[in-house]
Amino acid sequence: MANQIINYGAIVVSAAWMLLIALCKITAGSTTETEALLRWKQSLPHQSILQSWVTPATNNSSNAQSPCGWRGITCNTAGNVIQINLAYTGLEGTLDNLDFSSFPNLLSLDLKENQLEGSIPQNIGILSKLQYLDLSTNSLNGTLPLSLANLTQAFELDVSRNNLTGELDPRLFPDGKDQPKTGLISMKRFLIQNTKIGGRIPNEIGNMRSLVLLDIDLNSFYGPIPPSIVNCSQLSIILISKNHLSGPIPFNFGRLSKLTHLQFFTNNLSGSVPQGIGNLSMLTALHLAENNFTGQLPPQLCRGGKLVNFSAAHNSFTGPIPVSLRNCQSLHRVRLEYNQLTGYIDQDFGVYPNLTYMDLSYNKLQGHLSPNWGACQNLTVLRIGGNMIIGRILDEILQLKQLGHLDLSSNQLSGEISTEIGNLSSLSILRLNDNKFFGKIPISIGLLSKLQFLDISMNMLSGPIPFQLGDISNLLSLNLSQNFLNGTIPYQIGNLIALQVLLDLSYNSLSGEIPTQLGKLTKLISFNLSHNYLTGSIPSSLSDMLSLSSINFSYNQLEGPLPESNIFNSSQLEDFINNKGLCGKIQGLQPCKTSVTAQGGKDKKHKPVIIVVASLGIAFLGSWMLVGIFAFLSNKKAKFNSKEEDPTRNREYPFSVMYFNGKILYEDILEATKNFDDMYFIGEGASGKVYKAEMPSGQVIAVKRFSSQVNGLGVESAKTFKNEITTLTETRHRNIVKLHGFCSTGMHVFLVYEFMERGSLSDMLRNDKEAMELDWPKRVEIIQGVARALSYMHHDCVPPILHRDISSKNVLMCSDLEAHVSDFGTARFLEFDGSNWTTFAGTYGYAAPELAYTMAVTEKCDVYSFGVLVLEVLMGKHPGDLISKIQILDVESINVKDVLDPRLPPPVYKKIVHELQLVMKLVVSCLQVNPQSRPTMRNLSQLLEAEIFRG
Repeated sequence: MANQIINYGAIVVSAAWMLLIALCKITAGSTTETEALLRWKQSLPHQSILQSWVTPATNNSSNAQSPCGWRGITCNTAGNVIQINLAYTGLEGTLDNLDFSSFPNLLSLDLKENQLEGSIPQNIGILSKLQYLDLSTNSLNGTLPLSLANLTQAFELDVSRNNLTGELDPRLFPDGKDQPKTGLISMKRFLIQNTKIGGRIPNEIGNMRSLVLLDIDLNSFYGPIPPSIVNCSQLSIILISKNHLSGPIPFNFGRLSKLTHLQFFTNNLSGSVPQGIGNLSMLTALHLAENNFTGQLPPQLCRGGKLVNFSAAHNSFTGPIPVSLRNCQSLHRVRLEYNQLTGYIDQDFGVYPNLTYMDLSYNKLQGHLSPNWGACQNLTVLRIGGNMIIGRILDEILQLKQLGHLDLSSNQLSGEISTEIGNLSSLSILRLNDNKFFGKIPISIGLLSKLQFLDISMNMLSGPIPFQLGDISNLLSLNLSQNFLNGTIPYQIGNLIALQVLLDLSYNSLSGEIPTQLGKLTKLISFNLSHNYLTGSIPSSLSDMLSLSSINFSYNQLEGPLPESNIFNSSQLEDFINNKGLCGKIQGLQPCKTSVTAQGGKDKKHKPVIIVVASLGIAFLGSWMLVGIFAFLSNKKAKFNSKEEDPTRNREYPFSVMYFNGKILYEDILEATKNFDDMYFIGEGASGKVYKAEMPSGQVIAVKRFSSQVNGLGVESAKTFKNEITTLTETRHRNIVKLHGFCSTGMHVFLVYEFMERGSLSDMLRNDKEAMELDWPKRVEIIQGVARALSYMHHDCVPPILHRDISSKNVLMCSDLEAHVSDFGTARFLEFDGSNWTTFAGTYGYAAPELAYTMAVTEKCDVYSFGVLVLEVLMGKHPGDLISKIQILDVESINVKDVLDPRLPPPVYKKIVHELQLVMKLVVSCLQVNPQSRPTMRNLSQLLEAEIFRG
């Protein structure tokens, strides 16, 4: 007890000392609120958002001395500042020079979603009346000041999404029973999500007895969950996912009777889940996934009948499915995959009218498929792979019109695949592999126009491959291997030009020749025709399949020369063994005999001369193009440090110029990428390849190497190179990718960017697991980030900049999942005389319709592309034909829920539902056929800020 008194005494002394300092400052000559705000403004970079903050007029008017009319400032009736709200304004600078002692009546300080840097000032605790403090989504660093303990009246503190470090000081949460009131004990909402704060969660957090929301997701906390947390009896939401917490859930967690949302996923928690959690009758969301839990799940999880979202995937749970789930009709989403759950799937589940997502994969479930699943009419994902399910696929399941993902793989299902499977019109993923299906592949599968992944390998299917499979134009992966299929390969398979991931027809009884039409599959990466009875030669058209990285033609009866392409020259002998007589450059194959006609020889004698002349011409043009570029950049006085070059190198490459930020060196980049080795390749655009490079300092960068060397840089490539540099050196915005520098020598032409850890938005939306990270609030943030960037380019740059290629591929995501607009190779400055005629630039599917009949580019083209992008973010995929439907529909007739990505649970909270409805209205306005009917990006950005984030 004595130690406790000493500790809390220290807090009182500390708090009193800080207040004494503040009083001394006031006594020494306190500044007025107006002067304090103006001094803070003076210390910040110049920015238009503070334009209304001007020095008062020199007259006797009391209004002239008041900041109450300034942007973001609210006063009480006495004229005292009680609120500073500059949220979502792009505010830059630090808080260092904001004199908090000048605002004794301040109740609310809201600076979220800005570009503030530096630390949170230590004297922020002077604001003793403060009730609301939100500094979230900035670039603040340092630790949480202990003086926050003086904010005894604060009910909400949010410092989420910053670079804060350190630990939670227990002295922020003292017990106020036996000592003067201090600490955050009146706090109702405490949010430090997605920072770098770590250490143990202090046991003193249990003193926050008024706490309703605790959000410490995405941090570095370790150790146990403090048992004292159950003292916070008002808690409704606990979010502690994605940390390093270990140990069990406190056994008396069931005492938190007001809990509605409990999120523990992605930690190292272990032990059994307290049975008392089943007593939480208000629970709507429970997330236990990705931990080390064992034992049985509480049987009464849905006791209150309100459970909407339940995940316990990737643990070691045993025993039965919780009995209460059978009649839990409130369920929308259930994930129990990768456990050791037992039971009978046809007995443990009922009918769920609202269910959209069910994943029971890789457990030890038995029984037959139940017709109850067919009654779940809203089901979009049904995954039961990796169990011991027997019987056949019921026709009731094959009537689910909303079903987009059906995975019944690795079970013991049998019978024929029903022709009714063609009714699954929304299906994009179908996995029936590793079962005991027999009979023919139903031709009705060809009706599944949205199908992207089809795997029916490792069964006992027979008969020919239906040519109707060639009608599935969106197919990315096709696996029919390890069956008893016979006949020839239908040439219509060559129509699957979207095929990218896999084409595997191996281990069947296919015969005849390989269709030459397969050469049209130019995006295909993996191609396997091994272990069949194919005859003839490998068509030379397959040399056009430049994306191939894995092939296998072994164990057939093929003969003749291999096609001329890299993959057929660099594969292993094992990929071609046991054939009739193949020849080629592969080590171990016999070389092919060649014969040259006299006429052919004559033609070949002249080709080298043509190549040399052409190369010299391009070199001359390219070099002088680059001289112009560099002269242009010198005149622009780009803010990069020049690296002095060796005089010998200058003589060898007279037009070489290098600009860097002073830390990134040319030789280091070549070393870091092993001279642009493919192992560092991370992506490719229209103008070149992108590589990841880790510098000696530890800094990771992205290097975009242009397709041609400097001596062969053609006119269009040179223009692209110039555009990227000139555009990016003129821009500075948190949602626009940063250009560190560029290099052009006789050997290399490349740009150096900041590295975006999560890659493109397009790739994230295509990946089911990564798309799940982009929940509805995060997707709204992405939309807002792109809107800000385009608004900045269109309205804050002089002259305005048009991007001209807004698409999900050109939006890059950093580690914090913040959107950054990239790829300015087609950008151009908007001329005020209206002479913005150009050749087509952009990505088909995003380009404005007016570009089909006029090449006059305006900022409204970017607005249209933004509308398509927003719709893609909502849907999780490119909207396709939906765009034309939206253009003719009335806004009110569009049901937003019909558009939303089915992989995410439907939005529940009213705030996010309102946000998505507003976003959908903006989409409709952006996609207007008449460019003049579209809003400006500034209007769009302001609407998003004013409406979406008001509450």
